[in-house]
Amino acid sequence: MASIGVQRKARQDRQDGQDRGTDPRFLLYVLLHTIGFLAVTLLMTWGAFVLFFVAIGGFSLDGMMHQLANLSSRYVAAEASRIADFKVLVAVLHLVVAGVIVFFRRHAIVPRDTLSLEQGA
Repeated sequence: MASIGVQRKARQDRQDGQDRGTDPRFLLYVLLHTIGFLAVTLLMTWGAFVLFFVAIGGFSLDGMMHQLANLSSRYVAAEASRIADFKVLVAVLHLVVAGVIVFFRRHAIVPRDTLSLEQGA
């Protein structure tokens, strides 16, 4: 029954000219929610890269630093074409990991309906 009341309230708001899509406060809320979602996803992606280096380092700080030193020495010694290929590889890998994280967090993309929360539905 609560959903009927919510639908009736939304219909009345549209008839009164108070469409939630044109409310600047609602648009700002959606914008802030989207920025927050993207920021958390970016941090989770960076955390996945850190977890990867910790894992290949044997889950120890010394092992991780050894792996990073090995990677950085090979990066500095590489020629320009290999560096460009490595940058492309890292960018593609970053997009794939971010896509996987977004897939598993897809329920958090759309903000919760504040109208139904206010009415206790």
